[in-house]
Amino acid sequence: MLQSLVALAIGQVTQYPGFKLVWHDEFSQNGKPNKRDWIYEEGFVRNQELQLYSTNNVRVQDGYLIIEGRKEKVKNPSYDPQAPKSDWKRSREFAEYTSGSIKTASKHVWTYGRFECRGKFGITSGLWPAFWMTGPTRQWPANGEIDIMEFYRRTYLANVAWGSSKAGVGKWRSKMTPLAELAKATGYANTGDWAAAFHVYRMDWTPESIKLFVDDHLLNEVPLSTTVNESPDKANPFSEPHHLIVNLAIGMAGGDPKGTEWPSQFVIDWIRVYDQRR
Repeated sequence: MLQSLVALAIGQVTQYPGFKLVWHDEFSQNGKPNKRDWIYEEGFVRNQELQLYSTNNVRVQDGYLIIEGRKEKVKNPSYDPQAPKSDWKRSREFAEYTSGSIKTASKHVWTYGRFECRGKFGITSGLWPAFWMTGPTRQWPANGEIDIMEFYRRTYLANVAWGSSKAGVGKWRSKMTPLAELAKATGYANTGDWAAAFHVYRMDWTPESIKLFVDDHLLNEVPLSTTVNESPDKANPFSEPHHLIVNLAIGMAGGDPKGTEWPSQFVIDWIRVYDQRR
């Protein structure tokens, strides 16, 4: 593939001509993710998903970060019997599923560069893994969202969102690729073979554009001249720092998880960030 032709391997970390490695996590030490680099999301967090995020579902083992989704009934620590049903984070007494989410917020943020993650995940209904970025300075979507890799309902997504003129509603430039189509385009006989293999999810982010790839296969290219918020700030969130998030959600957009075998894992080999030399 193109990367292997242009890249020079130094030790176990790939170095690219014209880029400088500025941060990486190879997940080489068993235990919990390094607290100097990562913080946990806990509880019910977003999208009315089914899982309760827990630190118990995230571990580093044998050189991999493992985020594990489980079917297990657990008490919601934020439960309030007086909360209205619309307050879904507090009105649910129990969760039927648990999973994990970690992010570099308050530890590391970046503006522009090459961002890569090598991982693999299950593709059955209900699973919603993602490797993505967002900005810390505004409310969504005016802070920007970049879904370097998002998967659900047998579809691989490469998305960029920013602020529309309506509060809480994003403007999207999305590329949704059926997994069967993606597997064929990247040389796999079927979706099962694709899911069994590791893949590199990548973003090249410059002041001019965001390009999203999987295994060097370009999925989406978004010019940053088109991503100015329509909200009152009129800012371009993609000229500002963002942090990384890696998570395995369950349900909602991911679909019905009832037929999924548990536990199910999102396995990450490494995550790397490069700065482009100019």
